[in-house]
Amino acid sequence: MSWLRALRETARSGLTVERRRLAPAIAARGALGLALVVGFSLAVFGPAVAASSAFGAFQAAIATFQRSWRPRPTLALASGGSLAVSTFLGYLTGAHLLLFLALLLLWTFLSGLAWAAGPTAGIIASSNVAIMLVTVTLPTSVATAAGHAVMIFAGGLVQAALVVLLPVRPWGAQRDALADALAAEADYARRLRHDPVAPFDPVPLMTARSAAAVTPRQARRRPAELHGPRRLAERIRPVLASLADPAVGAPAEGPQRDRVRELLAAAGTVLDAAAHAIRHGKPVRLPPAAVSVLRTPDTGTILADRPHRAALRLIALLGDVVETAEPRTETSPGEARTGEEAGEEAGAEAGAGAAADARARAAHPSLAARTRPTLLRLAPVVLAKMRAEVRPGSPILRHAIRVSAAAAAGYLLGRVLPFGHGYWAPMASVMVMRPDFSQTYARSVARFGGTLVGVTLASGVVQTAHPGTYLSAALAVLCAFGMYLLMRTGYAVSQVCVAAYVVFLLGMEGSGVTQTVRERVLLTLLGGLLAMLSYAVYPAWETPRLRGRLADWLAASGRYAAAVAARYADPAGPGSPDVREALLSARAARVAWHDALGLAGHEPVRHRGLSHAAAEGAGHALAEFGRAAMLLEAHLPERGAPPLPAAAGLAEALRETTERGAKAVRERTVPVWDDLRETVAAWDTEVTDPLLRKAARLLLDALDELSAALSDA
Repeated sequence: MSWLRALRETARSGLTVERRRLAPAIAARGALGLALVVGFSLAVFGPAVAASSAFGAFQAAIATFQRSWRPRPTLALASGGSLAVSTFLGYLTGAHLLLFLALLLLWTFLSGLAWAAGPTAGIIASSNVAIMLVTVTLPTSVATAAGHAVMIFAGGLVQAALVVLLPVRPWGAQRDALADALAAEADYARRLRHDPVAPFDPVPLMTARSAAAVTPRQARRRPAELHGPRRLAERIRPVLASLADPAVGAPAEGPQRDRVRELLAAAGTVLDAAAHAIRHGKPVRLPPAAVSVLRTPDTGTILADRPHRAALRLIALLGDVVETAEPRTETSPGEARTGEEAGEEAGAEAGAGAAADARARAAHPSLAARTRPTLLRLAPVVLAKMRAEVRPGSPILRHAIRVSAAAAAGYLLGRVLPFGHGYWAPMASVMVMRPDFSQTYARSVARFGGTLVGVTLASGVVQTAHPGTYLSAALAVLCAFGMYLLMRTGYAVSQVCVAAYVVFLLGMEGSGVTQTVRERVLLTLLGGLLAMLSYAVYPAWETPRLRGRLADWLAASGRYAAAVAARYADPAGPGSPDVREALLSARAARVAWHDALGLAGHEPVRHRGLSHAAAEGAGHALAEFGRAAMLLEAHLPERGAPPLPAAAGLAEALRETTERGAKAVRERTVPVWDDLRETVAAWDTEVTDPLLRKAARLLLDALDELSAALSDA
């Protein structure tokens, strides 16, 4: 993609306004907290302290809107506390240019490294640095700076208290994540009716798994219906695939295929009903037609062998999904004992009946609830992740260096230029910069456009209506409400409200009209240009790393297939922990590949040996490889079943061959699969089960397709 096209695409993306479901109640709660803080500060301390405390409450409310599974009060307190510390240290060094510049470089560098801990940490850290540039200009002495810091933290405390006192749809994010996972399974079942080898996007399941991890406090309060359905959805997916695939299931046409289509449609209906019940906390209401399809005795006379067993397992798993999705007012003793994993254990072997379920629980007594560490316990983990990114070639390290250089350059230019309030330039740079190209450029354009509109409108109101202190405060709160309400519709829209908010807030003490629209817009434009220039000069392109991402996915998929094959040599039941861990690693590698592919598609970089067609073909081949391994997983033998010695050789061949293939992909050569081909040929002569023979050939065919795609590169 050329630079001109890349700039045009990112500009269009930054100015796009999307239609999203709004949350007026949550936005009103954030605005209420801001109004309480501003009103109290104005009445007791005056406009300067009110502005500082307002920034604390404003930023704390923004933190609660981030996509995080951590308790919202914790996010608000963390945001308010970190901004208070930043403001106080910034004021102490603000009178000395070199000291403040050193602090700014350190703070922005750490905020850039904070992206290693995830987007929420990165956004909060970046916002704190940007707001610090404003708040350090408000105090007039060390004592008042300490008072400002206290009030900033108080703003975060108020927002945290309101989240507790005025809960809006408690556990809503977790409910949505689990419901989305079940709805994705329902859509998958319906698509399999018409396309027996339809692909499945594992992201909803991964999101639901992330949402299921809870802090100790959350574990005591989590609704019972959020404990078990996720693992059941995980078990349903391979069963659906094996039931639909004509290579290992029912024939492509005929009465068996018709019955399979009916079962898939009924499964989609049941999963949708469970998703709706979990999302809204209501009882599950099943359509009678779907229930009759699942309960009819004709299934046993029409389907036979593996399709029949898959149908029985699917019916049992759906029954457990419905049972666990029913809202309950209390948590049973067993659920309280083990949390979510108790529900997961109960559903892991549901298709095999109660006896197999009991054996699975007895076999894995070490399974414990998935817990999320508290904020204090998380600090060493975050520091370790940040230290791990301080290495050559790290995109996070490059982002930290870029944002530090752009912020320092913007601050110095803001002091030199005769505009006053030069913090607008570095503030814009810090707020728009992200670790990837597309977001940085899109946000730069969006911030400039939003600031132009917001500052123009707000300055026009100030200069024509001349609002007093309290009216300016009320207008600032109104703008904050608009920002909270429209935050998810587009960055440009939210920046209109943010720019107006800052004008009205600083207007409480008369400083909001000392700068013209032209000067504010020019400084924002300068900050955006510095951000864009820094990425062009010191980029972290994803395009050259595509082969590495593909190799990681290949190696992870090979380990997953090998773990599944090894279970046939040493049967441990469908709930094997090693298979589960390998599957999660393969999913993470697949998502990393698709994310990298999406980022590379917007970069103005020519491909380095991996064209768009080759990338698409390679991705399709590895998806087919994972699907073939999933078909094997759907029919794992029960614990104590007769072992299949030849499976150990297949597992070892899969592991070694895919590792060598991943190395070849990284070295820009076409991988060969001769060793695996010989193993599969021997497998055909030693194994009589048609499912196992067909699945092994599917695995080899998928790897051959991968080599064919890469040979075109």
